[in-house]
Amino acid sequence: MRKVVVSEFLTLDGVMEEPRWTLEYFGEEEGQFKLHEMMTADDLLLGRVTYEGFAAAWPSRTDEDGYAERINTMPKHLVTTTLTEGPWQNTHIVAADNLAEYVTRLKQQPGQDILVFGSGQLVQTLMQHNLVDEFRLMVFPLVVGKGQRLFQEGSTANLKLVSSKAHPSGVTVLTYAPAPKKEEANQD
Repeated sequence: MRKVVVSEFLTLDGVMEEPRWTLEYFGEEEGQFKLHEMMTADDLLLGRVTYEGFAAAWPSRTDEDGYAERINTMPKHLVTTTLTEGPWQNTHIVAADNLAEYVTRLKQQPGQDILVFGSGQLVQTLMQHNLVDEFRLMVFPLVVGKGQRLFQEGSTANLKLVSSKAHPSGVTVLTYAPAPKKEEANQD
């Protein structure tokens, strides 16, 4: 079964919004991590705001590593309550009220990971339906004090650390997977 992987840029205080602050820290090691992540995925699952930002930026980009070609040609699943079509190549519209069923079917198809970038509201909904298989958090060494946070008030999740890697830039990549609640683990 394929995995839904939520991959986010975060500050130390958990902010994910408008990640222009990544530029100061983003170097070769961070680029290689993101390239590998993209090349080991088959689909993008995005909320409307993130989709619109990506659709405005990516179609005109090229690079030698193939990241731009990969993101532009792979299937994009746009979760929305307002749009009926997406302008970016290979976009499939997902009705928000059908999300859990749609993602469950998508996970059952053969292939590699399904990536979620940004899309804070979508991530909250995926978490509520226990559809996130992995969180890859690139934590940047700064505090911005305000902005949308990945884990909003009321969010709950039991997670286990799968891996961590500190980069020379100060960025740390933390990978988490769902863990059973302590009372569930004690019943086994």
